[in-house]
Amino acid sequence: MKKQILQAVAAAALLGAIPMAALAQNAAIVNGKPVPKARMDVLAQQLAAAGRPVTPEMQGQLREEIVAREVFMQEAQKQGLDATEDYKNQLELARQAILIRALFENYRKTNPVADADVKAEYDKFVAANGGKEYKARHILVETEDQAKKIMADLKKGAKFEDIAKKQSKDPGSGANGGDLDWANPASFVPEFSEAMIKLKKGETTPAPIKTQFGWHIIRVDDIRQAQLPKLEEVKPQITQQLQQQRLQKYQEDLRAKAKVE
Repeated sequence: MKKQILQAVAAAALLGAIPMAALAQNAAIVNGKPVPKARMDVLAQQLAAAGRPVTPEMQGQLREEIVAREVFMQEAQKQGLDATEDYKNQLELARQAILIRALFENYRKTNPVADADVKAEYDKFVAANGGKEYKARHILVETEDQAKKIMADLKKGAKFEDIAKKQSKDPGSGANGGDLDWANPASFVPEFSEAMIKLKKGETTPAPIKTQFGWHIIRVDDIRQAQLPKLEEVKPQITQQLQQQRLQKYQEDLRAKAKVE
C-alpha cells in the first residue's frame, strides 16, 4: 500500500513537471494558446535598439504587452482579418524588411572594418585638414563700391566688428562681428582662402575680394597649427562611415547583378 502511494506521488510530480517546463518557455497561455517568452526577449531588444533599455522592473510591462497583442491578434483572426489581401501584402513587406535587415547585419559581421583601413582613412583626413588654421573675420556686401567705402571707413578708424554687425549680408558671422571662428582654408571658396592665407596675424585684405557670394573684406585675427582629433577619438565614427560605404557598395552590386525584366 505504501509503495503504491509513493508511485502515485512520483507520477503526479512527473505530470506536474510538464506544465512547469512549458511555463518556463512561455510567458503566458492566452485562451489555451501558449505565448512564447521569446517574444518578450525580442520586444526588449527592439526597445533597447530604439534607445530604451529594459530594466528588470519592466518585465511585468513587457509581459502585459505581449499578452495584449496575443488577445487582439486572436480576435482579429476570429474576424477573418488575416485572410484579407491588405493583411497579406503588409505581412509580406514586414517579412522582407526583417530578412533584409538580417542580410545587412550578417554582411557587417562577416565583413568587419580592419584597423588598417581605419588608419588609412584617418591619414587621408589628416592630409586634407592638416597644416594651419585661421581665425578670421569678414564683411560681406553686394557691390565693390560698398566694399571700397567700408575699407575707407576702416582706414579712418571705424571698428571692423561694428561695421560687420551693421552691414555684412552674411547673417551667421555678421551678428558676431564677422567672426568665422577657427577654420581650415579648404573650408572656404578658393578666392576667399587664397586671399586669407596671404595675410599675417592682424592684417586685413588690401582690396575687396570677389567670390560667388559677393565682395569680402577679410581680416585674420590669429593663426595656429590645425587642432585635429587623435585617431582613437574618431575611430568609432570612421569605422561606422566605412561600414556604411561598404554596405552601400554591397547593395549597389546586388542590384546591378539582378536580372530585372
